[in-house]
Amino acid sequence: MSRVSRVSERLRRWRPATPDLPQDLADLVRPQDPDWFAREMAIAAAPPWWLWDFLLRNFSWLVSIFGRVQVTGEISEELRRGPLLLAANHIGDFDPFVVAVALHRVGVVPRIMATGGIMSTPVVGPLLERTGAIRVERGTDLARHAVRVTEVALVSGGHVVAYPEGRVGLAADGWPERGRTGMARLALGLGVPVIPVSQWGAHEVLQYGNDWGKLRTVLRALLLRPALQVHVGPPVALDDLQMGRVGDANRARYRIAAAITRGLVPLRAGEAERPHFTDRTRPTTAVAAFPGGVVPGDLP
Repeated sequence: MSRVSRVSERLRRWRPATPDLPQDLADLVRPQDPDWFAREMAIAAAPPWWLWDFLLRNFSWLVSIFGRVQVTGEISEELRRGPLLLAANHIGDFDPFVVAVALHRVGVVPRIMATGGIMSTPVVGPLLERTGAIRVERGTDLARHAVRVTEVALVSGGHVVAYPEGRVGLAADGWPERGRTGMARLALGLGVPVIPVSQWGAHEVLQYGNDWGKLRTVLRALLLRPALQVHVGPPVALDDLQMGRVGDANRARYRIAAAITRGLVPLRAGEAERPHFTDRTRPTTAVAAFPGGVVPGDLP
């Protein structure tokens, strides 16, 4: 094996040290579970990794190379002392970095849900895993593992960023879709506050399609430095809803989508009907929960 091959193999196998898995959680891991499941459970139960906090504190300026990060809103210290579900609209591949930087500015060290493909890459995958990122294997039987890891993170006081839409939004006008009920069920089942996180601008940094056009949009962002806006809103009102009661999970997901949409309205001034930046590689096969950003006042 050549020296280059040996280095590549070491990088492929390298991963940061993982905290020990508490015995009560170890009893939940079955032999048929994937090997990463026990690691993610251990990380979810542990305090945020000191290196992740260090990187957010000292190197968030790297994100600002691609645009002007602008953050509005806040999360009270009282809320930050407990578990939080942070519900964000998903507008592109670059937005997790923008959201992480923005949330750190308001006092949160986020654990972000990420696709299994990214989590399986050499070096980057293990680093993301160690920061507390939660692997989501979309469309497979392993998807339920993300729910279990998220539950452990929340019960342990973690601040988890999730995308209710489950993917980059595909509504033609760019407004958030209604999303799925997974986040709503977690919030209702655990009684965890849901904080809406509305964002706009990050979709201009990396196009949707996985081709050389991604480099073109990166270079464009370096030159134009678009506004990367994030608004953190007040908790979504869910106190009158109950887990298991017919229709409440559906009501909760619409309320979450409505809160994200309301926070997005001022960020999209002048772009209500259609985004100024057109990404022709992004399919437009979905419908927004509230087209044009218009949320009715009598939402149940």
